[in-house]
Amino acid sequence: MHLVRLIFVFTCAAASAAASGQDTRVILLGTGTPNPEPDRMGPAVAVVSGDRVYIVDCGPGLVRRAAQAGIRMDQLTRAFITHLHSDHTAGYPDLILTPPNAGRREPLEVFGPPGLRAMTAHLLQAYRQDFAIRLHSTQPGEPRGFAVAAHDVRPGEIYRDGQVRVVAFAVPHGAWKYAYGYRFEAKDKVIVISGDTTYSDALIAAAKGCDILVHEVYSQKGWEARTPDWRKYHAAYHTSAPDVGRVAAQVRPKKLVLYHLLPMEQTDDEVLGEVRRNWGGEVIYGKDLDVIR
Repeated sequence: MHLVRLIFVFTCAAASAAASGQDTRVILLGTGTPNPEPDRMGPAVAVVSGDRVYIVDCGPGLVRRAAQAGIRMDQLTRAFITHLHSDHTAGYPDLILTPPNAGRREPLEVFGPPGLRAMTAHLLQAYRQDFAIRLHSTQPGEPRGFAVAAHDVRPGEIYRDGQVRVVAFAVPHGAWKYAYGYRFEAKDKVIVISGDTTYSDALIAAAKGCDILVHEVYSQKGWEARTPDWRKYHAAYHTSAPDVGRVAAQVRPKKLVLYHLLPMEQTDDEVLGEVRRNWGGEVIYGKDLDVIR
């Protein structure tokens, strides 16, 4: 009886969300790091609300993971970059170049920290011969689909449409002058994505009471076994699992989702155990193509 009631409640909630056209959700397109793990693409998250798709970060493998997730190429028109580290941007040329060959007919609009516009200009220059052949030879298609509008943004509201409002907030990420997290506010949900960061009071303030918090993590036990130079690096650039638990205990999200995973030879359960020292709520050890509602 209890199971039947749960199914009924979930079905009613899903029907209500579908009727409103929202059902805002997260799809993990890449949960990896710079390490070349075959089962984890580079960092990339899709926030999907109604028929709109908002990409956060462009790790390697982004576009093909999006296709695996059932995202149409014509939906890949908006992206938000947390910072310009290579593992978060190596898939950016793919996002520019591939979807127009498979259905995208509108320009790609991209938002990110200062330096994004310059990066975009250099990429467009690097692929100028490709553009010349595709746009001015015999290939059919819509030239607008190859256009890119890149925006260097500062913290605060950076985007708004009929589905979501997006707020950028600064996070500490080692020597990077500009690194952001993003807060997506839809009618039915608030979703916050950390990007790469150490323990951050600014993130806690921006994420308070959100529905889904997607946060990076490394294993404390694994970190302790590393060499001093790597311990120094990770402590300055990333967040340990116990500290992720401390963040969640203050934010109190309905769901905490771990990505940009650095287990450092620890098991999934061991990393989760480290988080749970400080957080008793729901926590998900993310996998590529997970859908979180």
